[in-house]
Amino acid sequence: MLTVNNVTKKYKKFLANDNLSFTIGDGEIGILLGPNGAGKSTIIKSIAGLLRYTGDIEIDGLDNRSLEAKRLLGYIPEIPALYDTLTVEEHLEFIRRAYKVENRDLMERLLDRFELSDKRKKMGKELSKGMQQKVSICCALSHDPKVVIFDEPMVGLDPHAIKELKTVFRELRDGGKTILISTHMIDTIEDYWDVAHIMVGGRIAATRHNKQGAAGEKSLDELFFEITEGQGSSASEE
Repeated sequence: MLTVNNVTKKYKKFLANDNLSFTIGDGEIGILLGPNGAGKSTIIKSIAGLLRYTGDIEIDGLDNRSLEAKRLLGYIPEIPALYDTLTVEEHLEFIRRAYKVENRDLMERLLDRFELSDKRKKMGKELSKGMQQKVSICCALSHDPKVVIFDEPMVGLDPHAIKELKTVFRELRDGGKTILISTHMIDTIEDYWDVAHIMVGGRIAATRHNKQGAAGEKSLDELFFEITEGQGSSASEE
């Protein structure tokens, strides 16, 4: 479970996150939607423990900045951060040793799924943006985290990798994992989410739970554009 409670983040006088609170449960896919500058990446980085903030963030009931919580977390940043002179295989080996993963089977399966098996000897600086993104995904998932956060994960991926990643989302959910995906491209999330939070100006403007067959309910994209184009007000939809 991921719990964000009254989190505020300022960059000098700029309020990037304004008293944010939300929870994503076990076996749920949560989506953060919003235009560029809405504060999505800021809260993602705060959850990952990369920024200072006020408020509380818990990973499975543990403070997100604790070592125990970090062992449970997988983080895929918007911009891959690979080491130029480490090979694909060495990146995964680094993660294996850091998290004390004994079995390499999951790593090998991830390399195969994302078509990286034949790239294992290539160095980070030799990879395209899309290849770097796939390595980043493999590294984040290779220690079998309980909570996984993705920041714009589809950017730069080829069609096969996008299809595979969407399958991974569903598998993680079915395995009882907690997934949070941040994106501004609403058409990429299709219908596999459980709860969507629409962010504007550092706040959650609306929350929609994915329940089938709600009569007269606006679609998620209709609600998104109504709010982000300034026509809607703060709301919570069950």
